[in-house]
Amino acid sequence: MLFKSRSAAVYGIDASIIDVEVDFSGVVLNKEEFSTVGLPDAAVRESRDRVRSAIKNSGFDIPPTRITINLAPADIKKEGSGFDLPIAIAILGAYGALQIKDISDFLLVGELGLDGGLRAVQGMLPIAIAARAAGIRNLVIPASNAREAAVVEGVNVYPVHTLLEVRELLNSASFGAVAAQPLRIEAESLLEELQHFPHDFKDVRGQHVAKRALEVAAAGGHNILMIGPPGSGKTMLAKRLPSILAPLRFEEALETTKIHSVAGVLDAEQGLVTHRPFRSPHHTISDAGLIGGGMIPRPGEVSLAHNGLLFLDELPEFPRNVLEVLRQPLEDGVVTIARAAMSLTFPARFMLAAAMNPCPCGYFNDKSRECMCTPPMIQRYVSKVSGPLLDRIDIHIEVPAVQYKELRGGASAEGSAEIRTRVLAARSLQHARFLEAGARSQGTARTHAKPIFSNSQMNTQQIRTFCELSSDAERLLERAMQQQGLSARAHDRILKVSRTIADLAGAEDIAVSHIAEAIQYRTLDRSYWA
Repeated sequence: MLFKSRSAAVYGIDASIIDVEVDFSGVVLNKEEFSTVGLPDAAVRESRDRVRSAIKNSGFDIPPTRITINLAPADIKKEGSGFDLPIAIAILGAYGALQIKDISDFLLVGELGLDGGLRAVQGMLPIAIAARAAGIRNLVIPASNAREAAVVEGVNVYPVHTLLEVRELLNSASFGAVAAQPLRIEAESLLEELQHFPHDFKDVRGQHVAKRALEVAAAGGHNILMIGPPGSGKTMLAKRLPSILAPLRFEEALETTKIHSVAGVLDAEQGLVTHRPFRSPHHTISDAGLIGGGMIPRPGEVSLAHNGLLFLDELPEFPRNVLEVLRQPLEDGVVTIARAAMSLTFPARFMLAAAMNPCPCGYFNDKSRECMCTPPMIQRYVSKVSGPLLDRIDIHIEVPAVQYKELRGGASAEGSAEIRTRVLAARSLQHARFLEAGARSQGTARTHAKPIFSNSQMNTQQIRTFCELSSDAERLLERAMQQQGLSARAHDRILKVSRTIADLAGAEDIAVSHIAEAIQYRTLDRSYWA
């Protein structure tokens, strides 16, 4: 007898619907013959042992027969343990243990324990989105995955704990309606909840120039590099940067959650990523760990930091080949990993914050301590960060050592709440500007362009539209380009930063002072890399 159930397989950050077909025929002496076809990987092939024990320990007695399982379409490789549940249900249906004969409106995913209990699997959010796109209304999944899938509107999510519970739920549907109530979550309300941060800028004394630069970076989503001696507060400042970032919009939160779900780092109790990610990998990370990879490509740190912050401390200590793979995602906002079996693309639109010492000993240009490094040593050290990578970082600032009077005296520093208020006001101006531009482009090819949320994401055409300069500002930028030998990329990034500085000031037009400040953020690299 033939019975069919439906499941899904995740590839990259998207999922494909898989039909699970089970057929049994003939009696085999002593034990059943269990074969799985349809390009299954080792985890799927091993499911026969888990499924057999789970069915037996759930109280069902299957006579020894020849069981054939087909995972269609057969030309797509299937991996993971999420096929356990649909295989077990299809076997029970083939043997007549289900009252319902057609479960095509149910998508089942879950790993089975030997006792019939269900365990969570990775990538449930893409699966829920794929179910909605395919018109499958009901999603039966492990309870620990339920909150993650319930943020998708248009599907009924039924959290279950055991194989028997799934059987009862499906049998109740044979009478016209599912007896259980689906889980409902208001995803928008999760993002509106008050956000708490463990670190605050009020703990940082001094460093007013660095704080201003970080405020500009947060307001426009710009990349930033901090250079200074040990103990000057570079890491301290970077750890407080998330406290002034704008909150995630729902579209951003959904895309970020998909990546974290596929990577298996999503908090099951939370269900939705509500804070901008903050990733800080150690400098011993490999290029595959940073950019993603593997036989079946998985997202790396740059993708896990999508719509958030990637902090690289001690930048020159990272292997050069690891840093160089950052070039393309910094420019394009995506990572494409090609393998012989498949090619997958992961989003990687993140804000980069990096920190480094100016020399091997760390005290070059420090007024309080003497640097013992020779010029060739300093040059070799800073040259570990290549010019093309440096050109992709919008803001370069020096973070000098804090003086004793600033450290011990004076009024309390400005806190994250005050800075964040100004950042949100600037982001609100940007959102309104890009929303209006999108409305004007209705009916054109640009309508299908990916929405942007900050000044750093503007393309060349948008820079020309929103970054018009007065004649005085034009002359200042031209002189800076000629004197400092800036590239065309640096030209565009200066305009983006100046647009953000103007937004922080609430100005509609970019003034000379805004251009001057943006240029100042591009001069430090000429001191160390010249």
